[in-house]
Amino acid sequence: MANAIPDVVITRSVRVPVGAQTLDGDLARPHEPRGIVVFAHGSGSSRHSPRNQHVAGILQQHRFATLLIDLLTRREEQLDEFSGEYRFDIPLLAQRLGSIVDWLRTDADTTTLPIGLFGASTGGGAALVAAADRRDIGAVVSRGGRPDLAGAALAAVTAPTLLIVGALDTAVVAMNREAMARMRTHVEIAVVPGATHLFEEPGTLDRVAALAAAWFERYLVER
Repeated sequence: MANAIPDVVITRSVRVPVGAQTLDGDLARPHEPRGIVVFAHGSGSSRHSPRNQHVAGILQQHRFATLLIDLLTRREEQLDEFSGEYRFDIPLLAQRLGSIVDWLRTDADTTTLPIGLFGASTGGGAALVAAADRRDIGAVVSRGGRPDLAGAALAAVTAPTLLIVGALDTAVVAMNREAMARMRTHVEIAVVPGATHLFEEPGTLDRVAALAAAWFERYLVER
């Protein structure tokens, strides 16, 4: 794995159209990025997730551009806060990810960059459904994800996939192993010792970021 390279990172706010609505995001671009990673946040979270921001910052040090973006509109987020009706709507979230990837192909800063997806919790399932629907996703990483929510789409994923789970998150470890057995692409599971679902234990989130950076370097850059 290449050494982390400190660099100037330029961040700009973006608004990505999805039909008649728009999604708010933060696009961070280091000098001469080698790829871009789109973050699909989990249940009840947003682009402001401190865990995803932490991982994104480390990926930027490895010269990956990152897009932290809300998969729901502001109105949908307000409704979901009370009803939870959107956070498990995996087809909707995956469709939104597809629209975001299409937009990246038109933006001057990202049009030529290989694209990877980083999903957390339910966002892991949405990332895999999105990857199953298209062939321009170079790699997928899931952190504490719910790949089981991708259902039949698991068998159609062609992007190399890394499933990262906390060793103490036993139910999700089992879900990930079961999903892994249903996938036909190159897939690996990384179990982080001492970590629970949110990777709040000291050093565990840094381990997630290191694993993700190595995966994207291998499958977005070296390929």
